[in-house]
Amino acid sequence: MDKELIIRSGSENVDFALLKDGKLIELQKDEDSNDFSVGDVFIAKIRKAVPGLNAAFVNVGYEKDAFLHYHDLGPKLPSLLKFTKRVSTGKLKDFSLKNFPFEKDIDKDGKIADVLKSNQSLLVQIVKEPISTKGPRISSELSIAGRYIVLVPFSNRISISQKIEDKEEKDRLKRLVKSITPSGFGVIVRTVAQGKKVAELDKDLQNLLSRWTTMCKKLHRAHHPSKVLGEMNKASSILRDIFNDTFTSISVDDETLFYQIKDYVQEIAPNKESIVKLYQSKVPIFEKFGIERQIKTSFGKTVSMAKGAYLVIEHTEALHVIDVNSGNRSNKANNQEDTALEVNIIAATEMARQLRLRDMGGIIVVDFIDMTNAENRQKLFNHLRDEMKDDRAKHKILPPSKFGLIQITRQRVRPEMNIKTREENPSNINGTEVEAPIGLLQKINHDLEQLLQKDYKKLTLNTHPFIAAYLTKGFPSVRSKWFFEHKKWVKILPRDAYTYLEYHFFDKDGNQIK
Repeated sequence: MDKELIIRSGSENVDFALLKDGKLIELQKDEDSNDFSVGDVFIAKIRKAVPGLNAAFVNVGYEKDAFLHYHDLGPKLPSLLKFTKRVSTGKLKDFSLKNFPFEKDIDKDGKIADVLKSNQSLLVQIVKEPISTKGPRISSELSIAGRYIVLVPFSNRISISQKIEDKEEKDRLKRLVKSITPSGFGVIVRTVAQGKKVAELDKDLQNLLSRWTTMCKKLHRAHHPSKVLGEMNKASSILRDIFNDTFTSISVDDETLFYQIKDYVQEIAPNKESIVKLYQSKVPIFEKFGIERQIKTSFGKTVSMAKGAYLVIEHTEALHVIDVNSGNRSNKANNQEDTALEVNIIAATEMARQLRLRDMGGIIVVDFIDMTNAENRQKLFNHLRDEMKDDRAKHKILPPSKFGLIQITRQRVRPEMNIKTREENPSNINGTEVEAPIGLLQKINHDLEQLLQKDYKKLTLNTHPFIAAYLTKGFPSVRSKWFFEHKKWVKILPRDAYTYLEYHFFDKDGNQIK
């Protein structure tokens, strides 16, 4: 399995595309205008507590107040409040927490009005970016993420990632981390720490403690609200969270960013420094790696899959609905049940990719093709769980219901990635839009391959004049490429009466095939 990270730098944002065996699985943007990223820490003021919601609204400088629920306060809230007040007023200049006396924990099921008051200063961290009409979701249980560990101030707990299954390795890591963690801090050991030596873990810990100290120094006379600790730049944070030995290439089209990433990779994985490359061709980087085409064909309402099957993705206010269709695929299976299982397995793989690619969150309901065999339903469920193992977002999958529906909840911490795939209709002056032609060409290619497998002697394609011109003009034209690949010539006839997306194949006798 090869993983490639392609980074495109623009004047206002940086785009990150993660490819797995050449297929786009994640697409993220780093926008200069985004001042409220997950992980940012703010010194803020409580606007008001709302007992009915058992939550408070907090002014973090966004147009809408941030939402802070009682359960997101963390048990050590009194200690945090006392520490923040003493550091802000300059009375405390030792930020190590070694000699800082902790206060009594708050009640797990207490009331917000008993612990917070209006106009009170509080350190908060963004856990969910502003989405739609809602402000950010925040927490006062702070954590600072590193490559191998996560530092948790005002805690004494050492936790190990649940993805590390080897008990001996868990015990080893717990023992090592406990020996280097200073008093007053807790640590969460990340999955990538597996097999690492104490020196590497300690280096990461010291870096995080340095960031904590830098943040505390900013608190004295800090303006309210203001950001006191920003997440590292998007490139570094992505590499910190997903980089591993399976990465074969990191391509960047900006020289400054190239040196930043090269330095960071050299720090976290010196043996992999050579995979970072500066892209200097005149062809745009996303065009060169086929990402632009994949974006166009992956973000529409309809998503094509192998063997003619396709997904229909609908977004409602409350949830996302995905419908699985077998399409016009040729049925080579022995019976309907085998066909349903085959299409469902293909759909589960594509659906897991779509959730990561679009960063869809909340409730997702998938209508798979009905299967009567309980064993097949279990196979589908297991396959979907395996496909979603690499998904970094927290998620839960329920087994198929009697109606063939699978329900998924997936954590959403930033706005969903939404790419416009519709373009102005060139044959209509009323301002209507149609799907971009690149998706149509993919469908035509797929249908043509299926027809050529059935050994038709002579094929004619009737299509809209714009599409016909695209297929036949230039050298080598798309039609010429078909001929070189399949050794069969396809006659293309423009039809003025056809709509932009309409096309039909005819055999040698003029009978319509598709």
